[in-house]
Parts: sequence; C-alpha cells; structure tokens
Amino acid sequence: MPPSADITATETPTGRRPGGDRPSLAAWHAGWAVAAALLALGGRWLGGIEGPVFYGVLAMVVPGVTGLALLQRDGARERMTLLGLWGLAALTAACLSGGLTGPLAGFVFLPLTAGLALGGVRLVQAGALGVGVAAMAGLLSAWLAGPGPHLPALAAISALLTAGAAALAVRLSWRQNERRMISAETEAGKVERLLAAQPGLTLVLERSGRVLAAYGAPPAALPVDPRFEQGLGAAGHAPDRPRLLAAIDRALQGYDAVTTFAPRTALDRRVQLLLRRFDGPEHEAPRLIAQAFDGTGQYARELALETARIEAEAREAGKSRFLANMSHELRTPLNAVLGFSDIMRQRLFGPMPERYAAYVDNIHEAGGHLLELINDVLDVSKIEAERYVLTLERFDARELVSAAIALVRVTAEEKGVVLSGMLPPEPVDVSADKRAVKQIALNLLSNAVKFTPPGGTVTITVEGVGPYLELVVSDTGVGIAPEDVRRLGRPFEQAGEIEQRRQGTGLGLSLVRAFAELHGGRMSIDSTLGEGTAVTVRLPVAQVARPPAPEGGAEIIPLPVAGGK
Repeated sequence: MPPSADITATETPTGRRPGGDRPSLAAWHAGWAVAAALLALGGRWLGGIEGPVFYGVLAMVVPGVTGLALLQRDGARERMTLLGLWGLAALTAACLSGGLTGPLAGFVFLPLTAGLALGGVRLVQAGALGVGVAAMAGLLSAWLAGPGPHLPALAAISALLTAGAAALAVRLSWRQNERRMISAETEAGKVERLLAAQPGLTLVLERSGRVLAAYGAPPAALPVDPRFEQGLGAAGHAPDRPRLLAAIDRALQGYDAVTTFAPRTALDRRVQLLLRRFDGPEHEAPRLIAQAFDGTGQYARELALETARIEAEAREAGKSRFLANMSHELRTPLNAVLGFSDIMRQRLFGPMPERYAAYVDNIHEAGGHLLELINDVLDVSKIEAERYVLTLERFDARELVSAAIALVRVTAEEKGVVLSGMLPPEPVDVSADKRAVKQIALNLLSNAVKFTPPGGTVTITVEGVGPYLELVVSDTGVGIAPEDVRRLGRPFEQAGEIEQRRQGTGLGLSLVRAFAELHGGRMSIDSTLGEGTAVTVRLPVAQVARPPAPEGGAEIIPLPVAGGK
C-alpha cells in the first residue's frame, strides 16, 4: 500500500545528531592541526616564514587542537563555539598576513569549510559569515599596513591545504547526511511495518473522502484498492451514505466522529468508522485520519439486545393488559358477592343462625380484602402500562387526610394503636388527583397500623412547604432493615420476616411511589429496625397563596436623587 505522508528525520538545532560522527570530526580537526603545525615549523626551518605570517599559521593550529574536545563533549553549543574559534583564527591569520592579498589568503575560507564539517545549515551560514568578517578584516589590515609579503609557495600550499580540508569536510558532511537518511528510512520502515501490522485499517483521506493512503488489515467487506479511486463515501450502502458523509463533515469541523455503515458489497456486515481531523502544514488543506474496524459482531450483539428489549417490553405490556383485564373481570362477580353478603349481614330477609352469620362476616371481610387487592393490582397495571391519567382538582388536602384517618381509625383502635393527625389550622390548597392523594394517605396509614404492635403510635403530618405538599407518616413499629429499604417501592417487594410479609401484598408502597412520581414528586423512607419508620411524600402541587393587591393599586415610592437632592 502507498505511504500516507512524507516522513522526515528530526534534526537538532544544528541539523544533525550529536555524537554519531564525533570520531571522524575529531580526526578531521587533528589532521588539520598537524598539517598547520608542520607548515609553520617547516616554513620556519626552511626559511621564508617568519614574523607575523608565522604567527598567523600558528593561529590556525588552535581550532584544530580544540576540535579534539568533541570526543569528550559534543552538542550544538560546543560546535557553535568551535566554529567561532575557527572564525577568530581565520581573522587573525588574515590580519597578520595581509588578507586576500597575502600568502595565507586560502585560510580565510576555513570557517566555511569548518561549518561544512560540523554539519547543519546554521553552522554553514555562520561559517560563511566568518569568511566575510575575516576577508573584511584582512582588507582593512592591507589598507592600513600595506599588502602582505610576496610568498607564492606559501600561498599555494595554504590554498591546497584549504581545498583538501574542504574536500574532506564535504565528504564528512555527505557521510553524516547519508547516515541520517539511512536512519530516517529505517525509522520510517519501522513505522510502516507497525501501521501495517495493526488489527484495524487506518486511512488518510482528503476532504472529499478520497483515500490517499491505507495501512493495516481492512475489514472483510471493505476492499481498499477501489477507495483510492472512488473514495470512502462510495463504499457504504445507499441508505447509510448520508450518515457516513455527515460523519466526514463533522470530523472536518474538528470534532471526533464515529459511525457505522453497511458496505454495499456485503449488506449483512457492518463497518465501524472513527474519524478525526489531521492538520498538516499551513499551506496544505486539512486531511482526515480514519480507522475502520469490522463491527459486524458488535452490531449483531446490539441488534440482539434491542430485539430482546422490545420483546421484554411487549411481554411486560401484555402482562399489564392481562392484569388490567382480569382485574375488571374479577371485580364484577366480586361486587356481587360483597353485595349479597352485605344483605345477609343486615338480615334484610330475616334472621339466620349465628354460625351462618359468622360465615357471612368472614365472606364479606375476605371479599373486601380481595377487592382492595384487585384495585391495587389494577392501579399498578395501569401505571406500568402508562394508561393512568391524573384528574387534577383543587381541594384542601386536610379534608382527604381527615377522611383517611377516619377510615383507618377503626382498625387502629381494634389493634390498640394510637392514631393521631397533625393538621395545620390554615387550609392546604393543592391541585392534584384527589383519588391518588387519598390513596397515598390510606396506604401509608394502613401500612403503619399494620406493622405497629399494640400500644404503639402512628402519626400523620400534613404541611405546605412552599410549592410542595408534604405528607409524613411516622410510627413506632417494627422498623425496616437498611438492606430492605432500598427494595421497597417496587411492586410486590416486601420486607421483614415471613409472618410480617403475610400481612400485605407488597403493592401499598409501590402505589404510593408511583402516584408521587406521576405528580412529579418523590417518596423517601427513613427507618430504624426495632424503633419505627417515617415515610415522607413531597408533591409539587401546593397552591401558594398570593397576598391581595392593596386597595387603590400599588403604592408608588419615589427614589432619592443622587447627591441627596
């Protein structure tokens, strides 16, 4: 597969990798130091090189010897310092020998040669600057002190030495670049092999969706070669293309985009695509990086989960409809049983034996219990099927709570439980479903009386707190364990021992919670095992009374003028 982008070697500020060429560079400096020293000593011994010219040749030995320090420490700063020393030596030699008119004119170009040897564009530029400075210094010296001595042999030797050093410097620089190129190609090969071995497919895209490069293993249903000509958008099934193109547009805007589409060559499979914008150099248009994976397995799992969810919802709705219908079917004959048993209890058609009278009482009591259970089941099924519609009315909540207390008081007195209500003297006007609020109060009071032993107390408190109606039913009953509190409020969930569970159906608190949530409120339970329970219901249904407007309209109060006037 073609490469996706140009890979360039990372350079240091000097454009090289410190330490890789230190031995060769130190040998170049050592060779120059030896050659310059031999030229100075040989010329002095043979005659002809003396005075300032001799010292000019010796000055060129200094940077060569200093270059040996690169074996110990090498870096951008050290190389720039060494190049400065080359420039200073060339300036000294030019000033002492008459510059470009003297016998050491070739040495003027040694800073540029050293810049080539040291490597890096900035060092070469600095070396060229050093040549210019040395040439100007030599010109100034010739103008002030006259031209240098006429030594054609020395001039030729200095030129040859400079040319040889330049040739070696160019070769050394070429070898440095060659090593960097080989290293860059090796690193690029590693990156390409790493990208090619990844489990997914990585694509580099143009703004149009055309593929520029591809790495890795493509999904089975997404051939890569056609994408270089047709683009990524053409790979998707027609209904999925708008979603695929929208994901590309979103990624171009700088957001991460994820989408799934069906390949047009294999509609039974899915490809998951992740896209992100890639900003290159300023003069290049932004590109996209995309990763494609085979999403068939994940799609199948999600489809199976969605199917299971739909089936579960259908079964739940069917169960709720069945319970609602069965509740209606059961209530009709049960009402007849309760009606006839009530007639028999009142002995409207004459007396009956005491034994039969007891049976009738049991029938009426059991039928009433069964009717309450059916009503609860019917309400729960309606709520779960989302068929329960609130009928909002405005009323005083104290009246409903008082009626609920009256209904439960007989049971509380028979059991020996003290039932009391704490109602405010002012009306508590609310706008709510009257039957639902009454059912909340009845269920909470019935539960509290049912699970409070003889001698205990049950208290209901009603209060308007801002926009909320707050009902609190507290008792001194058996209490609820902490692990059971979290379960209560769901249909048919009960707490306590088996004997306690036999006293209820697990629908009372679930209806309270459901009715509260239908009104936009909530139910909370605070209980301590063995001490008692307090259930709080807060409904946002209270009608906040507004004070009447003052007679004659609002009073206008003048504001004081700034400055006290």
